[in-house]
Amino acid sequence: MSVQTAKRLETVEEYYFSKKLREVGALAAAGKPILNMAIGSPDLAPPAAVIKAIQEALFVDGAHKYQSYQGLPAFRQAIADFYAAKYKVSLDPSNEILPLMGSKEGIMHISLAFLNEGDQVLIPNPGYPTYTSVTKLVGADPIYYDLTEASGWEPNLEALAAQDLSRVKLMWVNYPHMPTGASGSVALFEKLIAFAKQHNILLINDNPYSFVLNDTPTSILASAEAKEVALELNSLSKTFNMSGWRVGMVSGSADKIEAIIKVKSNMDSGMFQGIQKGAIAALQIEEEWYDDMNAIYTERRKLIWELASVLGCTFDTNATGMFVWAKLPIGVDAVSFIDEILYERSVFIAPGTIFGSNGTGYIRFSLCVTKENIKEAIARLKELRN
Repeated sequence: MSVQTAKRLETVEEYYFSKKLREVGALAAAGKPILNMAIGSPDLAPPAAVIKAIQEALFVDGAHKYQSYQGLPAFRQAIADFYAAKYKVSLDPSNEILPLMGSKEGIMHISLAFLNEGDQVLIPNPGYPTYTSVTKLVGADPIYYDLTEASGWEPNLEALAAQDLSRVKLMWVNYPHMPTGASGSVALFEKLIAFAKQHNILLINDNPYSFVLNDTPTSILASAEAKEVALELNSLSKTFNMSGWRVGMVSGSADKIEAIIKVKSNMDSGMFQGIQKGAIAALQIEEEWYDDMNAIYTERRKLIWELASVLGCTFDTNATGMFVWAKLPIGVDAVSFIDEILYERSVFIAPGTIFGSNGTGYIRFSLCVTKENIKEAIARLKELRN
């Protein structure tokens, strides 16, 4: 029997990495010595205190029961304390914070909570592909705004204001930016907030890379009047090497959080208590953790710069975050280029085009690769270029 799929599936394709990793996995299963330099999945371990906290939590009475949709009060308080200490942001843990099973979940929840069919959504180009796919899945229309190297990968708000924004309900921003590594700034956030207020747009900053090779961690909620128009997604995945734990949060005004809870409480259940206890330990970790993590990423990034140079690429040494965004020589097609490298030298790199049309001519390297493997990749690709 053939069952017709929902029409919404006609608007999206399978996520690039979901599909491509099957291909890469098949090559590895066939004996190819694949070096995966495309995925931002931390290879380092979480803090020891986090592992200890979840182990101890397994034996607490009630640990294995259903949990609150809003998370443990102690977890929400830890998030509030973290935001106060790291971003100078005051959040009420009772109604301005909602734990999520990863911030990716929040993209869907927010979209379902605020978008109607036919609404428009401003989406960065280049940007995280999930903003587009979720927008389409809920029946809204993606409207792309350009980010370019010439503009420092920041939006031209004057040009946007000249467009018809009457149907725009929501705008996604992401600073520090993935994939380019643009850091953003307080000044940019203030301009975005003023823009959102003027045009009655809900602004969401997706902020998982604050503490990776970034000297100035910033939250959009630190800006005056931000809570009127803005939400912020955040995650423990990158900062604490907990991507597989699926721990994130959304923060903002109580009325907006209440709307998101209506969606979340009908779609999933509360987070496992042990994971919440581990997350609390992570949020309370000492400053030394960040220094040690970034020392490792600094060493890896220098090697990635060397690798990018071997390929004839240029890059911004001031960029932040977990990736190196590199510009290919003029005329080189990124998709063909990375496939050549994958099949001839068993090195997998992400083509910039998967992040939007403004990613044409770029490739993205992950820092979630050991120094030894980066050196091996350099050796392999030197052979390819010779």
